[in-house]
Amino acid sequence: MEMRDKFLLNLRPQISSVKIHPNTCTVECFQNNVLRPVILLQKNLLLAVFRNYLEKYKNVFYDLSAEKKTEYIDNAFQKDFKFRNSLKGMIIGHFTLEEYDFFVEHSVDLNRRIIDLIKETLKDNLQLLEFRFAG
Repeated sequence: MEMRDKFLLNLRPQISSVKIHPNTCTVECFQNNVLRPVILLQKNLLLAVFRNYLEKYKNVFYDLSAEKKTEYIDNAFQKDFKFRNSLKGMIIGHFTLEEYDFFVEHSVDLNRRIIDLIKETLKDNLQLLEFRFAG
């Protein structure tokens, strides 16, 4: 195994709650064994990038209700392809070469899963996106 791959694998947190069953499909296994740990590793950076995105758009997010904030997150990913692709790149850049090859084969499904997991992470951490923490 290449040194870069070993380094990347050693960086990833272990998620003990992830259970893999014998009949779990390969894409779901990839999501649980690769995507979730990488997104957890990148969580603070993802939050910082989203805060920067919010500042770009005049901080209107901070005046919204919790429900409207989750809608705002969904809309940001739906409308801003450049932003979405930037966040996806932050995840894909932490793949080993073997994982990247698998990703390329299943990119349609895995791109959707990456975005869904990032949105879930942002929504689950709304309190960390509060204005007072944004600076």
